[in-house]
Amino acid sequence: MQLTIPLSKKAGPLFQEVYRGLREGILSGTLREGQKLPSTRDLAEQLGISRTVALLAYDQLLAEGFAAGREGSGTYVRSGVRLGRPASPEYSAKVRLTKFGDLAAAAWTRMDFPVRATRSLPYDFAYGRSDLETFPFEKWRRILLRLARRASVSEFDYGPAAGKTALRDAICNHLQRSRAVVSDPSQVIVVNGSQQALDLIARVLLAPGEPVAIEDPSYQGTTEILRAAGARLLPLAVDREGIDPGEIPSSARIVFVTPSHQYPTGAILPLARRLALLDWAKRRNAVIVEDDYDGEFRYEGQPLESLQGLDREGRVIYIGTFSRTIFSALRIGYLVVPKGLVTAFTAAKWLCDRHTATLEQATLAEFIASGMYERYLRKVRRENAKRRGALLDAIRSHLGDGAEVTGDGAGGSHCAMAATASERRGCDRGGGSARSSRLRDLSVLPEEAEADGHCGWLFENE
Repeated sequence: MQLTIPLSKKAGPLFQEVYRGLREGILSGTLREGQKLPSTRDLAEQLGISRTVALLAYDQLLAEGFAAGREGSGTYVRSGVRLGRPASPEYSAKVRLTKFGDLAAAAWTRMDFPVRATRSLPYDFAYGRSDLETFPFEKWRRILLRLARRASVSEFDYGPAAGKTALRDAICNHLQRSRAVVSDPSQVIVVNGSQQALDLIARVLLAPGEPVAIEDPSYQGTTEILRAAGARLLPLAVDREGIDPGEIPSSARIVFVTPSHQYPTGAILPLARRLALLDWAKRRNAVIVEDDYDGEFRYEGQPLESLQGLDREGRVIYIGTFSRTIFSALRIGYLVVPKGLVTAFTAAKWLCDRHTATLEQATLAEFIASGMYERYLRKVRRENAKRRGALLDAIRSHLGDGAEVTGDGAGGSHCAMAATASERRGCDRGGGSARSSRLRDLSVLPEEAEADGHCGWLFENE
């Protein structure tokens, strides 16, 4: 145990200063009831005092009943003497925030987090969860424990900023097979989830006031990242085929899109619009950010190729994450960046948090390379397809023509159901679905959506 006790060596006997420091720790609860105190030898070494001074301080603690000695074991805090932790100061200094600090604090009040329900619900359509019941946790644990036991001491040192080579290789090979992403491992940057990927993009490519084109409605995490970065958002209306590249304002030099399954409407950007978007980027010397947040999930037709796979000029930055497919707490995602941006993004990652946890990276690399990941995905797709079919059947059976469902043809991990403002308010006032299920309200994506007619709920298929 490491103790910090300020010593002036001018305020009376030194042992009394040590005694008062220990007593304060006991009374405040910093030193808990029954907790073993350091030996007098260790305490003397920590504080730079003689062992005699430490012995005298302990003797006074014992004499006044703050501590109790156990023969052959040491000295322990006596139970029943704690007064409680000291209260934090009532007054907090008003510290001036940067513009980013103000914007981040404002974003926090708007964020709609998918928290766990406080009570069990028959139907839980909360968005953003992986299938924890299907995931092979026992296999994951075995890989993790084996790698931890066999790792050399050097493997617990700092890792490469862009990620472990084995994981970057595994991600690159998987994306080439499943999403037709064209890259080599050097272009893969391992990050702490897609949210950090978005943050790094904003740091590297955006200056305050820069115009940015973004889908409307869109993912709240993207919107808030861009607002906090001080970007000037240029909303692009989403129709049944996603955004129209011809409507992108000429001032924009970067656009954020979810072409394979637009969030939250589920629209798929057709090939003609994808090519038009790439042509726009070429003409404007602009960058396209492709957020492929659920590209692993598709239940109808042939799998869609990524927009990045069509890029021949290095203008698309591709984002992916394992939080949606494995489990959210893993916090591992990735960027695939054009070769000319690798150095800037690697340096930005190092400046942000040096690197992502290496043991988890090694575990994930083996999980993917061994084929376990793809086998798990096939199983999840089968289970999700059943749930999705049951959900769509129920909507059609009970609501018929009274509901418009979008995103069902694309598959993906969710679909959206449009509703009138009065229908949504009726549910908010305590209708049947409000009592027995949990839905994500589309009116928060963004907050102005209800005024624009984007009103309804988001259903998770998983």
